[in-house]
Amino acid sequence: MSTTNAPHAAPAELVTELCRHFYGLGWASGTGGGISIRQGDFIYMAPSGIQKERIAAEDVFVLDANELEEAVVVRPAQTHSLNMSECTPLFYNAYRARGAGAVLHSHSIWAVLAAKIASPTGAPGVIEFEGLEMQKGLRGKGCFDRVRVPVIANTAREAELTDSMAEAMEAHLDVDAVVVAGHGVYVWGDDWGHAKTQAECYDYLFRAVVETARLGR
Repeated sequence: MSTTNAPHAAPAELVTELCRHFYGLGWASGTGGGISIRQGDFIYMAPSGIQKERIAAEDVFVLDANELEEAVVVRPAQTHSLNMSECTPLFYNAYRARGAGAVLHSHSIWAVLAAKIASPTGAPGVIEFEGLEMQKGLRGKGCFDRVRVPVIANTAREAELTDSMAEAMEAHLDVDAVVVAGHGVYVWGDDWGHAKTQAECYDYLFRAVVETARLGR
């Protein structure tokens, strides 16, 4: 690896490791999903349209973390045919509005089904739960709090979700997730560990909503 790429090696490898982990959880199958991590002056982002469990560190895009109005590429993917993530403007919502240190996009079936229960037509809505121990893994939440996670309507192209996601974030300042009906969920945190923890907790809670509905409770 060249001297230019050396400072980016560890965080780029972390992105690939997390992509493999998320693939194993069923969050990033069929080239879906994505992740970006902000460290220092840089943002590291998995490319779009590639099997997430097979990404090489050299194909992780490196972006300027000091320019958040639009993505400024510092180092493109080594494989020239790869494109920057379709999630980019949505990741940047969390970087701008919440000062996030990492953002991930999951195609979890539990998020999709929980959103279907909350909003059968795919219109904007809210997924609600309370009284569950795993809520303690969410920022500022206790197990007896009532948690309301916004659901936004899907669009044909991911970038078209940017404004509706930003509006949902503004309306729900106490949660760090936005679910896209029929699509998946965006989760962010102070750093990659916090984002990962919250994503796993949200996934558990979405599954609890689905299984509760299945039991007719």
